[in-house]
Amino acid sequence: MLLSLLVKDFVIVDSIALDFAPGFTVLTGETGAGKSILLDALGLLLGDRAEGSLVREGAEKAEISAEFDSRQRPEINAWLQENALSGDDDIVLIRRVLDKSGRSRSFINGQPATLSQLKQLGEFLVDIHGQHAHQSLVKSEAQRELLDAYAGSSSLAREVHQAWQEWQAARKARADADKLSRESEVERERLNWQINELSELGLQQDEWASLNQSHSRLANAAELVQSAQYAVDTLSEMEGNCLSVLTQVQTRLSKLANLDPRLADTLSLLDSVDAELREVVYSLRDYASDIDEDPGQLQQVESRIDSLMSMARKYRVQPQELPLKLEDWQTQLAALEASTDSEALALAETASLSRYRTLAEALSGKRRQAASELSARISKEMQQLAMSSARFAIELAALAEPGAHGLESIEYLVAANAGTSLRPLAKVASGGELSRISLAMQVVISQVASVPTLIFDEVDVGIGGRVAEVIGHMLKQLGQRYQVLCITHLPQVASCGEQHWQVSKREEKKRVVSRITPLEHEQRVLEIARMLGGAELTQTTRQHAAEMLEMNRATP
Repeated sequence: MLLSLLVKDFVIVDSIALDFAPGFTVLTGETGAGKSILLDALGLLLGDRAEGSLVREGAEKAEISAEFDSRQRPEINAWLQENALSGDDDIVLIRRVLDKSGRSRSFINGQPATLSQLKQLGEFLVDIHGQHAHQSLVKSEAQRELLDAYAGSSSLAREVHQAWQEWQAARKARADADKLSRESEVERERLNWQINELSELGLQQDEWASLNQSHSRLANAAELVQSAQYAVDTLSEMEGNCLSVLTQVQTRLSKLANLDPRLADTLSLLDSVDAELREVVYSLRDYASDIDEDPGQLQQVESRIDSLMSMARKYRVQPQELPLKLEDWQTQLAALEASTDSEALALAETASLSRYRTLAEALSGKRRQAASELSARISKEMQQLAMSSARFAIELAALAEPGAHGLESIEYLVAANAGTSLRPLAKVASGGELSRISLAMQVVISQVASVPTLIFDEVDVGIGGRVAEVIGHMLKQLGQRYQVLCITHLPQVASCGEQHWQVSKREEKKRVVSRITPLEHEQRVLEIARMLGGAELTQTTRQHAAEMLEMNRATP
C-alpha cells in the first residue's frame, strides 16, 4: 500500500508531505482548493506524461516521491527483480523530477527508470477511478476492457489481438503471393535463364586470378626457363661460378682460423651462405623442369579468359565478379519462389488462424462466465443505489467474422425500471443513472482488484441523499480489504472515512498555495458541517455533522 507521498513545487503546491494509513481515507475541500492535484501528482509519479506547466510558478523544478509497502505482494518484488530495480525488502521507492522545460527524470529504488517501467509498476500498486469514468462507459471499447479486467483476461485479450494481427498478416501474405505469382512468371524465367547460362560456365571462386597467373606463366615459359637456367649456371655450373668461389674463400679462411679464432664466426656464416645457395640451385633446377612450353594449354587458358570476359561484358560486371552475380541471382530467385509459395503460405495462414481461434475461444469462455457473474453483482449494487428495480446484463453476440478483439461483440444492457426490457446502456440511462451504474461497476471490479490501493476521484458526482450514505458504506467496506482514498463533495461519504484530510488553498507571499491537513474529530465536525450547510455554520449543522460521524463510527 501507499505509505507516504512528498510533493514539492507542483502546480500550486509548494511542499506537502503525507503519511498514509490503511483503511478508508477521505479528502474534502472547496472547489478549486486542489484536491485533484494529489491524484495528478500520483499519476505523474506512475507514468503520466509530463509538461513544464506543472512546475509551480517561480520554481525551477517539481519533485514527487512516494514510498509503497510491497509486503504480501510477491508479484511486485518479482517484477522489480526481473527489471533489476530491487531495493530494500518489501519497500518500493519511486521518485520523479520535472523541470520547467518539460523534461523529467524517473527513479525506482534509486535507479533510473523509464516511463514504461513506471506505468508497469503503477499497475501493480494503484488503481485510480476517475470522476468521469461514467462518460466512457457507453463506449464499446471501455465495456470490453472492463469485462476482461473483471474476468482476469486482459493479458489473454492482448494475446488474441496479437494473434489476430498475425493471422491478418499471413492472410495478406498469401493473397499477395497469389497475385505476385501471376505477375512474376516473366521475372522467374529471366532469372532461371541467366542462372543457367552462368552455371554452364562452371565458375570457380577466385578463378579469374588463377587464370591470369596461368596465362602469364604459359605465355612467358621460354623466358622463365632461360632465366632459371642462367641463374643455375651462374651459381654452380659455369667457370668461376658463385659456389666454387665461395668454396675457395671458405678453404682459405679455414686455414687462417687456426691463427685467429675470431674468424670462426665468419666461417660459420659462410657455411650458412653455402647451404642456402645450394638450396637455391636445387629449387631453380626443379622450377625449370616443371615449366612446360605447351601451346595447347596456353590456347585453352586464353579461350577460358575470352569466355569469362565476354560474359562479364554482357552483364556489365568485372570478370572476377561473375560468381557473386550468380549468387545474387540465385538469392533473388529463392526469395521470389518463397514469396510466391502459395502452399507454404496457405499452411502458415491456417496455422495462424488456428492459434487465433484457440486463444479467442478460451477468451470467450472466460467472458461468458464473467459476464453472468458481473451482471448479477452489478444488478445487486445498482439496486442499493436507489435503482431498486433495475437490471443489468452483458450481451455477448457472435460476430459474423472473427474480430481483432475476439469472436463476439460486447454490449452492456440495462432496464432502469420494473417492467421494461433490457436496452443498450447508451440509449437508456440518464446522466445520474450512468454515474450510479459506473460506481456500482467500479465497486464490483475493485472487489476483485489485485492492487493494494484504490483511489476514487469524485465518483459520487450527481448523487446525494440516501444513495450517498450507501456509497460511503460501500467504500468503507472496501477499506476493510484495501487501502481506499476518496475525493468527495458529499458529507455522507466524508463521514464514513476512517481518516479525513482537508484540502485548502490560501495566499502566501502573494502566491496561492495548496495545503492538506489531517483533521481530528472536532475539525471533522466543522468540515462536515461546512459541507452540509455552506459558509454559514449553525448549531444545527454542527449537531447534524457530529451525529453523522458518530453513526458511521459505529457502523462497520
